[in-house]
Amino acid sequence: MVYALPVRLSDDQRELRDTVRSFLDARPGTSWERICGDLGIAGLAIPERYGGAGRGLAEVSVVCEELGRALSPLPYLQTVVLAASALVAGGDEDAMSRLLPALAAGTATATVILPSDADLTLTGDRLTGTAGHALDGEIVLAFVGDALVEAVPTRRVPYVTLDRTRPLVELTFDGVPARRAGDGAAAAMVRDTGVAGLAAEQVGGASRCLASAVAHALRRHQFGRPIGSFQAVKHKLADVLLLVESARSAAYAAARADPADLPVVAAIAGSYCTEAYLAAAGENIQIHGGLGITWEHDAHLAFKRATSDAQLLGPPQSHRARLASAAGL
Repeated sequence: MVYALPVRLSDDQRELRDTVRSFLDARPGTSWERICGDLGIAGLAIPERYGGAGRGLAEVSVVCEELGRALSPLPYLQTVVLAASALVAGGDEDAMSRLLPALAAGTATATVILPSDADLTLTGDRLTGTAGHALDGEIVLAFVGDALVEAVPTRRVPYVTLDRTRPLVELTFDGVPARRAGDGAAAAMVRDTGVAGLAAEQVGGASRCLASAVAHALRRHQFGRPIGSFQAVKHKLADVLLLVESARSAAYAAARADPADLPVVAAIAGSYCTEAYLAAAGENIQIHGGLGITWEHDAHLAFKRATSDAQLLGPPQSHRARLASAAGL
């Protein structure tokens, strides 16, 4: 059974949140190697025997929320949430020993191609096909049939996308050697884990939009009063606050769900958090007025990220379709 969980962090998780937030605030342009070396966030969910901390999705989601709040371009979602979880779930000792220590140390990045995101064929030990609009990473893993494999793409073609903070590439494999990296049965679980991590990012982004809108409403004056004192603006901000806190509850529930409940809870979070972020980003622009649509203000960056995220691991409609199927509708 799926239970609604209170929005509550443990003392350790609050300390993790505060540490990551202060680090990102002080070093907004930090590199992947620097943040992993200083904070060790890449190894949170990697077992200790491979250089990680042996924690879980709950701690990873705390980091995701802060990265989303900072609109960070760091490859945490694909490397930690997707690739590391795919390798651990795949259970191949050789692949884990070979790849996880570098991921935990932050000396390598990785990405995962999910079955629904590509047209790939594995013939013997040769991989052929194309994955369009994939998250970029140095190490490329792909779910093909009943296997998780590692392969080096023949070509990487970067896209010019709406959201420049989330680089996407087209990966082409022309019969390249593929090395088995685990069991392919975990593909659905890895996608659900990615949806949960992305939902936490979306909550962080939505909370950033709310904070920005509130700050502007208190600072901007019209008719001798802050615009935040006007009822129409108050109602907008209250609606966004409700969306953000409800989305946080959904994301926290997904991050803490039992494996049996994860498909349903992740679909709830994927649907709700996506739409909450889109709404918060849109209202942030509205409350800022003309300033919100200028290139100099960062409101447009959050709106672009929200729009991109809405397609990344499936739009809200696809998540709701999964819920309807689970409910037998």
